[in-house]
Amino acid sequence: MPKVLISDDLSPRAAEIFRERGIDVDVKIGLKPAELREVVGDYDGLAIRSATKVTAEVLAVAKKLKVVGRAGIGVDNVDIKSATAHGVVVMNTPFGNAITTAEHAIALMFAVARQVPDANASTQAGKWEKNRFMGVELSFKTLGLIGCGNIGSIVAERAIGLRMRVIAFDPFLSEDRATELGVEKVTLDELTTRADFISVHTPLTEQTKNILSRERLMKTKKGVRIINCARGGLVDELAVRDLLISGHIAGAGFDVFVEEPAKDNVLFGAPNLVCTPHLGASTLEAQENVALQVAEQMSDYLNTGAVVNSLNMPNVSAEDAPRLAPYLKLAENLGSFAGQLTETGIKAISVEYEGAVAALNVKPLTQAVLTGLLRPQLEAVNMVNAPIIARERGVDVAEVKHERDSDYQTKITVTVTTERRTRAVSGTLFGGSKPRLVNIKGIEIEGEFSPHMLYITNEDKPGFIGRLGALLGDSKVNIATFHLGRDKPGGEAIALVSVDSAISPDLLTRLAALEGVTQAKALSF
Repeated sequence: MPKVLISDDLSPRAAEIFRERGIDVDVKIGLKPAELREVVGDYDGLAIRSATKVTAEVLAVAKKLKVVGRAGIGVDNVDIKSATAHGVVVMNTPFGNAITTAEHAIALMFAVARQVPDANASTQAGKWEKNRFMGVELSFKTLGLIGCGNIGSIVAERAIGLRMRVIAFDPFLSEDRATELGVEKVTLDELTTRADFISVHTPLTEQTKNILSRERLMKTKKGVRIINCARGGLVDELAVRDLLISGHIAGAGFDVFVEEPAKDNVLFGAPNLVCTPHLGASTLEAQENVALQVAEQMSDYLNTGAVVNSLNMPNVSAEDAPRLAPYLKLAENLGSFAGQLTETGIKAISVEYEGAVAALNVKPLTQAVLTGLLRPQLEAVNMVNAPIIARERGVDVAEVKHERDSDYQTKITVTVTTERRTRAVSGTLFGGSKPRLVNIKGIEIEGEFSPHMLYITNEDKPGFIGRLGALLGDSKVNIATFHLGRDKPGGEAIALVSVDSAISPDLLTRLAALEGVTQAKALSF
């Protein structure tokens, strides 16, 4: 039974979902880093929010760990690179708190535009400073969105409802999607100079870090108002403070900070500043939603292999997972077949899909091929880290879908180029579920994969089969199945033999020494 650790404060319903799905779960909140390292090795899954830090040190001792699930969007508390290297899937829940965060951004826009917090404090202090708090309307102002994905698009929808003009900078926003949302797609420079309000809704990456730098903020309209409910580090905090003091920025609303908890910050005390303690996702609805989602996603992965909202693995829906299962087995076996025959460095690999398989989500299948291919040479290779390992070793990976008709209902061909040769192997599913070899090096040969196999290439000359059978018989090795193929009469031939017991190194040496044999390899699947 899979086992999951919940190490942050999630809705109790999350633990219930795990148990309902047949997963054992422990709830241990507030573990110190050393305490987490001590216990994490017992678990297949780790469910977190923002408090738990899943560092390289934690991942190094998490030998059983298969998946980390973040209840929320940001995963800056997870070392994704290290997780990938250790073969751990990292998931988040990007939709559960999208509405909540978008609404908080709108709330900060109103608070900044009408100076609500300062006016509240002044009024409750017995003052009546009506002339001091002169605000601005949101209607007919231009809102510039940096990022127009899940949350940004909801902000756009709400802002348009408030009669704002919305412009957006997002490299991944298509013109069609912009038209559908009713926003104008612009460059970052255009947004900077045109917007009356700027709201940031992008992840924190090397590319987006300090995207609103001092230099860029200096180019904004005088009187602009800045909102950040996304991630600390997207906006230059010191520059915002200076520009608030100078009056260039009329107001700012910050829910996130470079260092959190923000007990002290350069922004604090600046005029016309509204701050909240990272409340973007803090509603009862959002916390319930993300907890339920992360439990469901992790349960699906641990039980069926379905991958949803992963940051380091192609997504496979719960519906697709059972349908892909036999193809994944075929793909991994084909990769393993090629990998076990490979004796020199791999330079390139091509995976071709024909027939029914070409209509499927083939990204996971290619990763399965790589897993099988690399595992004979390396330990701890799985579908998560195989592409990274291949890239680090300079292996060129190509993925090709063919629309042409195939001789088989479905067919996968793996071609491996090494320092010495290029070898191709093809397979299909027999009866829709049983992996079969159908072609090796251009030679048609049909054979199933089995735990103990013997692969022999030889000269196509009379007497070879008798010599091979006699040697196996003398060695007390029972033949389960025997498949033959050749490129032409008297040319190169292949014998693919399934046997009931493992081939010993001594027997393999004697098989390789048989007259006419050019290669003999023991294989296992």
